Amino acid sequence: MIPFTDEELMPVVSKVLDKVRPMLAQDGGDMKLLAVKNGRVFIQFQGACNGCASSDMTLKFGVERQLRIDIHPEMEVVNVKNESEIPQ
Repeated sequence: MIPFTDEELMPVVSKVLDKVRPMLAQDGGDMKLLAVKNGRVFIQFQGACNGCASSDMTLKFGVERQLRIDIHPEMEVVNVKNESEIPQ
């Protein structure tokens, strides 16, 4: 279990995502942080990353890996197409 509240995680997650953004920008992509719910980070890939065949690999081995290294090993990232997919 992740020992932080979702509210505590939001700014920290945002900083970690800023570390990953340059990698995405090299290929014309970006991501938007939508929410943190129960330790799960919900993002939306944008630009060239949206719909890219490699986006699942980028999500797990780029974004999620960095969050697990910098914050907590149980962090999980979910790419959603729209905000209605985020659980309440």
